[in-house]
Amino acid sequence: MSKKHPIISVTGSSGAGTSTVKSTFDQIFRREGISAVSIEGDAFHRYDRASMKIELGKRKASGDETFSHFSYDANELGALERVFRDYGETGAGQTRHYVHDDGEAERYGVAPGHFTDWAAFEEGSDLLFYEGLHGAVVNEDVDLAALADLKIGVVPVINLEWIQKIHRDKAQRGYTTEAVTDTILRRMHAYVHCICPQFIETDVNFQRVPVVDTSNPFCARWIPTADESIVVIRFRNPRGIDFPYLTSMIEGSWMSRANSIVIPGGKMDLAMQLIFTPMVHRLVSESKRA
Repeated sequence: MSKKHPIISVTGSSGAGTSTVKSTFDQIFRREGISAVSIEGDAFHRYDRASMKIELGKRKASGDETFSHFSYDANELGALERVFRDYGETGAGQTRHYVHDDGEAERYGVAPGHFTDWAAFEEGSDLLFYEGLHGAVVNEDVDLAALADLKIGVVPVINLEWIQKIHRDKAQRGYTTEAVTDTILRRMHAYVHCICPQFIETDVNFQRVPVVDTSNPFCARWIPTADESIVVIRFRNPRGIDFPYLTSMIEGSWMSRANSIVIPGGKMDLAMQLIFTPMVHRLVSESKRA
């Protein structure tokens, strides 16, 4: 954690909706004139697509049916920790991109399934923004949570998370429902042991809960819309959070616990704007004073 060079970390599993949260933060940064360096969790995968298939085959042959991108040892978490630490200390660092599809290949000039070269951050940024799977990991080897100044968890109820992943991977990456289902099953062990523990480290959690039937996510024809959902927002430390202001500004919201507010799903972007704009201002102001 650094007053001079703050770090915001958004953590959630594949299909959770972290990209949506990133879009909201991008709006805040543009509107408030804040220069942010963004890094992706996928950049810190240990294997490219072909190498991951080989490693999966080796693990399966040895009897390990649980290895996945969610697993700690499928990622360069030590490298991510160094990036967090270096940025916090100096405001500098480097990252790369994992290219998922042809659209990204055209943008980055690298074939799908491969990484771009490592490149240094642009100078003069106000903060670092991370979005990915492992932004608040605490284990025997790394403590990423201690290095981030604001940690946000995105955790829809699991059936909704699966529906979102199935629809995204089919539409954007050309996978079949069966292939995505196999991935979900293989990732379940690491989801429990590597992803879930992070959400006790996060400062704010957003959990979208559908109010329509999602009993069988593997045959759902549509993703429940925002208006067919509510969102539970939990604050790890509610001190300083102006709940009366939030409930007055967000129509249809209410307090469910002393540290939690429930809002209509369609108000999630508004809620994030109201909650995070002052937090971002505070981080940047404190960094300039430091």
